[in-house]
Amino acid sequence: MRTYRELFRDREFTALFLYAAAQTAAQTVAGLALAVLVFRRTDSPLLAALAMFGPAFAQLLGAATVLSSADRFPPRAALAGLGLLLALGTAVQALPGLPVAALFPVLLALGVAGAAGGGVRYGLLHELLTRDGYLLGRSALNLAAGLVQIDGFALGGALLAALSPSGTLLAATALHLLSAGVARAGLRRRPPRAAGRPSLAGTWRANARLWSSAPRRSVYLALWVPNGLVVGVEALYVPYRPDAAGLLFAVGALGMLVGDVLAGRVLPVRWRERLAVPLCVLLAAPYLGFALQPELPVAAALVAVATVGYAAGLLLQERLVALTPPELSGQALGLHSAGMLATQGVGAAVAGALAELTSAATAMAGTAAASLAVTALLAPGLRRAAAGRAGVTATPCPQD
Repeated sequence: MRTYRELFRDREFTALFLYAAAQTAAQTVAGLALAVLVFRRTDSPLLAALAMFGPAFAQLLGAATVLSSADRFPPRAALAGLGLLLALGTAVQALPGLPVAALFPVLLALGVAGAAGGGVRYGLLHELLTRDGYLLGRSALNLAAGLVQIDGFALGGALLAALSPSGTLLAATALHLLSAGVARAGLRRRPPRAAGRPSLAGTWRANARLWSSAPRRSVYLALWVPNGLVVGVEALYVPYRPDAAGLLFAVGALGMLVGDVLAGRVLPVRWRERLAVPLCVLLAAPYLGFALQPELPVAAALVAVATVGYAAGLLLQERLVALTPPELSGQALGLHSAGMLATQGVGAAVAGALAELTSAATAMAGTAAASLAVTALLAPGLRRAAAGRAGVTATPCPQD
């Protein structure tokens, strides 16, 4: 597949695209509502950041316990069921008078479920498309995420102005229900990709197998850590400019959309091998400017430029798919998704804690500097991973 139009000729891909869009819209609206709700009640940048990105912490627990289910449940039933579960959890968070302390156990439970859900979604994408088509398909899903985040943050801001955080959470509940309906109606019944029942032991065995490969380890770390620290920077938009956080998030989503188009449709293969590290640098470097506490127009421009660097994730996922045996695709991609979201939660906690000690602007610049340092440390391993990918065949790697 070479064009987005070819992707959307596939009815199932279209359904998966719409499912992902509805899920992203729900999570965007709910995350903004929770951050505002917690910040209003506690005046704490740390708790506000954790409210928005806290479910990511639970991805580590999910990756260690339930991730084997990504390849062992029928995809349609799993995605529809996940939509219903997320709707229920979001509705609980909308209960009037629910204490702030009670919000976080719900976030934990939803994060655990999301770890398996990411593996199911991206494993199905790999199943629907060829290896050569995965990058384009993932780019299309990222485009949906970017466009929906732009609209979602705008919608969330409008709902918060017109209703309340609880009312906004109910709107997110409706979007989760919509995603469940799309999965049930638009995906055909498929068998699980792997035999056997999901188990803790199966999750650990497959994770150990995936982690045993040095090239895959380098790719995983590059997918997780620089990205996660930059998301920690983004978690401070609300404390930095409470009146304009929605605008900063929307501008960031637009920059990410531009990067996804470049990576998915414009960059030739020879450039994709070379640009992963430079894009990781681009993702963090502009945020150093926040040390000067720029006014909103400059801050928005810095965010727009930086978030183009999220395209590094697409290029690194392409390497990961090439380095992974097909029978582990769901768990491999689920491990990527879970680890990425978990490090995003860690990044939010680190940046929030630093902001508690200094200021939002100082914490944003400091966390971005840490992301750049990690990218520099990982660069040699990524060069070796790129060389290893060049020798990959369709059979499992010898180190597997």
